[in-house]
Amino acid sequence: MRALVRSILLLVFACTSACGPTVDLTQGLHVDVLDTGWFDAGIVNGQNKLVPSVTFTLKNTSTQKLATLQVNALFRRVTEKDEWGSGFVTAAGSSGLAPGATTPPMTIRSQLGYTGSDQSRQEMLGNSHFVDAKVEIFAKYGSAQWTPMGEYPITRKLIEKPPRSAK
Repeated sequence: MRALVRSILLLVFACTSACGPTVDLTQGLHVDVLDTGWFDAGIVNGQNKLVPSVTFTLKNTSTQKLATLQVNALFRRVTEKDEWGSGFVTAAGSSGLAPGATTPPMTIRSQLGYTGSDQSRQEMLGNSHFVDAKVEIFAKYGSAQWTPMGEYPITRKLIEKPPRSAK
């Protein structure tokens, strides 16, 4: 009987120590948007393609390590309620994001965007039919639910691919 009680106590202790207090990400995680714009996705099917892009960092402002921290970004045209595109990144794997730590910059781009063959990329941004976009950022850690972290406008500017370095 003693062995059974000891086993149960060890199991309870293991569960309570491994499952620390939950963190309200709206209070314990800070999103710092570094840049937004329209990424030059190159030529697709003979047409110039621009896709909305967001670059950001996350700072753990809680007192708990955030294990398996993930971010989902939903892109929408400002005139529509439906999702236009999305992207996903793992911000911190099983090692987690320590209290006070900040992630390196991360970029998420939509798969969908605008295409045009008779205009330059810069002219596409100035087209009268161009509709601006926004991005909604959601985060979660471990098995917690997705938490809305903020909504940010996509700046109407061109983000070009960095030049390839010469070797």
